[in-house]
Order: sequence, then structure tokens, then C-alpha cells
Amino acid sequence: MEIMNHIDRIYTKRPFFGVIRITGQLKDENRLVNHKRVYRLMRIMGIEAIGPKPNFSKPDNSHPVYPYLLKDMVITRPNQVWGVDITYVPLLGDWLYLVAIIDWYSRFVIAWELSDTLEVGFCCEALKDALTVGIPDIHNSDKGSHFTAKEYLDILQAHPIRISMDSRGRAFDNIFTERLWRTVKYEDVYLKEYQTPREARQSLTEYFQFYNYERRHQGINKCRPADIYFNN
Repeated sequence: MEIMNHIDRIYTKRPFFGVIRITGQLKDENRLVNHKRVYRLMRIMGIEAIGPKPNFSKPDNSHPVYPYLLKDMVITRPNQVWGVDITYVPLLGDWLYLVAIIDWYSRFVIAWELSDTLEVGFCCEALKDALTVGIPDIHNSDKGSHFTAKEYLDILQAHPIRISMDSRGRAFDNIFTERLWRTVKYEDVYLKEYQTPREARQSLTEYFQFYNYERRHQGINKCRPADIYFNN
């Protein structure tokens, strides 16, 4: 688990590092591992070497894949586009997975959920929670099996939502969520070093409250996400 946590820190700081460069960084830190082990651990964590976009699962070809709708789109208001993604969260001797749904215009985290497995259920719960807050025009995701699963798509299709999925090789399509992960990890996860799932949930609950309602963001003119999301 310790090596996975170090990989996560390196990847979060240098998301363009692949297996070889992460292995080299670990060796520079006197952590003797070979590239085969790093590759295997990165697959468990769900991160890919070609860019900052996590790739937690391959597309499920038994379900439909939707086109990418956001090319050259200007985001001008809340609930125009939501993005969703999953990241790895280290614990003492274990790990969890965190899914979050973020409004691209305001950076407001609509909903989030934790799980100790990559089963689709926790993603569905986050989506259901988000849809009690608002309804987006467009929901954007990668083409991983969580977001192409029938259970997840059924929830979206029950609402007037256009479904967008990242084009192959477009590492920065969900850049706002990638920035969210970096912020959450540096400002809470790495500082707290959660011991248990309960501690992780409690700390993240407090952090996302701070992130949405108190933290001012340079990317939105030093405003708070909630102010923009609810007042536009």
C-alpha cells in the first residue's frame, strides 16, 4: 500500500508521468521497485500513463457509447455541463475510490460518493443525489464501464439530459474534475492521511462543504462555487 500511495502523490503532482518516469522517481526517493510492479499497481489504481485522465475501466461494448458534444463549446452558465470522474484515495493499509460530479461553469461539486470497490453502484448513488440538486443540459464522462453501464445510463435517460462521452485520446476533456482531484488531495487527503473509511468520509464531507461554500477559486474570478452555482 505504501508504494501505491507514493505513486498517487507522484502522479497527482506530475500527471504526465508514465510508468518509466514514475519508476525512476521512486528510485530517486530510494524506493526500490521495478517498472513491472509500478505498471501493475497503476492498473489497480486506475491511472494511465498517457496523460492525466484516469482510465478505471475499459468501455463495456455491450452498451451504447455516445458522441463527444463539447468541442468548441463555450460554457456560460450553471447546469450547462456536468462532468464526472473517479479517483483513488489512499487509506492506512487500504484504499477507496471517490466519484464526483462537478458543474463545469461554477466548479460546484454537485455530489460525490466513496466505495471500497469499483462496482457501478456508488456512481449511480452519486448521480441520483446530484439530480436532486439540478438537471444538466449535458452530462460528460469517459467511456469506462461505470458510465456506459445500463444502470447508470438508465438514470440519465429518465431525464432530458444529453449524454456526452470523451473522444479517444482526449486526455483533457474532463480537466475541471482533474483539477478538483489535485486540489482535494493536496488540501485534505495527503494532509489528513485517513486511517479508516469512516474517517475518510467524515473528512471529505467537511472538505467538500468548505470547497463549495468557502473556498475562493482563481479560475472563477476568486468567487465561491456555491455563489456562482445558485445565483446565476
